[in-house]
Amino acid sequence: MEATGRTALYVCSVLFIFTEVSSEFIHIPTLVHHGIEGKSLLLSVETHFLMDEAEIQGTWSHTKLSGTRTTLVTFTKQAAITDMMYRNHLLFREPNVSLLIRKLNQEDEGDYHLSLNIEFHNKTGLVIKEERTVHVTVDVPVSIPMIQKSPSYAVVEDKANVTWTCSVERGTRVVFQWLRNNVAVGASNRYHFSQDNSTLLISPVRKEDKGTYRCVASNPVSQGRNSRPVELNVYYGPYNLEVNSVQGLRTGEVFTINPGELVFFECQADSNPPNSYVWISKSRNATQIITEGPRLEVRSYRLAQAEEYLCRAFNNVTQKQDEAQFTLVVASLGTGKEKHTQEGGSVSPLAAITVCSLFVISLMLLFFLRKTCHPKRVLMSIYNRPFLEQKRPHRSGHEDATEDFGIYEFVSIPGKMESAQASCRSLARLESIQDMHTTIYDVIRHVSETPSHSLLE
Repeated sequence: MEATGRTALYVCSVLFIFTEVSSEFIHIPTLVHHGIEGKSLLLSVETHFLMDEAEIQGTWSHTKLSGTRTTLVTFTKQAAITDMMYRNHLLFREPNVSLLIRKLNQEDEGDYHLSLNIEFHNKTGLVIKEERTVHVTVDVPVSIPMIQKSPSYAVVEDKANVTWTCSVERGTRVVFQWLRNNVAVGASNRYHFSQDNSTLLISPVRKEDKGTYRCVASNPVSQGRNSRPVELNVYYGPYNLEVNSVQGLRTGEVFTINPGELVFFECQADSNPPNSYVWISKSRNATQIITEGPRLEVRSYRLAQAEEYLCRAFNNVTQKQDEAQFTLVVASLGTGKEKHTQEGGSVSPLAAITVCSLFVISLMLLFFLRKTCHPKRVLMSIYNRPFLEQKRPHRSGHEDATEDFGIYEFVSIPGKMESAQASCRSLARLESIQDMHTTIYDVIRHVSETPSHSLLE
């Protein structure tokens, strides 16, 4: 029974070996190594089987970049033989068949090939072959790069070219990158790079090329190292010439100012170096230079109704110039408050008209209501009539209305809107009635004799 179990275990082991051996028995964590010249480098190998259960035999070989192949170490589980030429340079590590290279140099670059044969004790005659290749590079760390500019002085746009050069004292396989104002610079129709990016040619130079340039150098064993910043100064302009004033009212290229006002104008343009400015008057079909400099002072009482001016900016280095023309008109702009309203437009004309209309309508409605229904004024008009006029015969058809004479108080009764409206209309008609004995039928309550009754006597 025990023999049968062992046989089954052996069969499973053989199947496992045939299906999984190429990926399970050895493993190399890193297949590419970037070594530093003068430092050691370990080509590590991991074995996924027990050395006591198998016999091994293998070799480490080196293929140089030139194509020459050399066997470095031949080994078994019991012994290792190193090529005498590399005895002091290599160290074979048992039992995991790793290889240590001491003090790397440029000759150590290339491919390192491991060939390993495995024979398990319980599988005599069955040899498993494993092979792996590791690529090794040897580099020198990069020193701080140095940057140069030619020409070293400032240049004029569209008339000059600039060549930048970046170099390092130490370093292999160096990669260069260029930055302007800390932003990477790429190739374009005016930006041209050498094959290794160590040289940058700007042809021709423009205004937008000005700024601080920096070179960054790196290689597989060194992070990016920055050069010192170098400034590129470009002479350009004038551009975007403009005339401005904080006084008066501007409409396009026309400035309107109040009579007697003192006005200052500023002429500005983008230029390097700064421009020289000239102010020219073009009145009376004549051209006359008024003053020089970026500022012009004008006294309006010395002007005619309208006058034309011109500001001319000139760059002495680029030999370029630009002009800005404007017209100055003298006219009353009103007070500062009115001027502010005209310029800022803080109150909309439509809003002002609406407010005024609502105000007028409200006054008219109030006047109409006071005119239509005002009991106190109606009664006072009755009492103030002459006594003889009050005694005239009445024409109402009521034969005896003497008892109706007196002071009445009108009270609004809730729910009796029709009666209240009728009372209001009746009171309004009293002004046109000449007879004091006219009977009022809309009286709600009679008030007995009061002190005001003596006024009627």
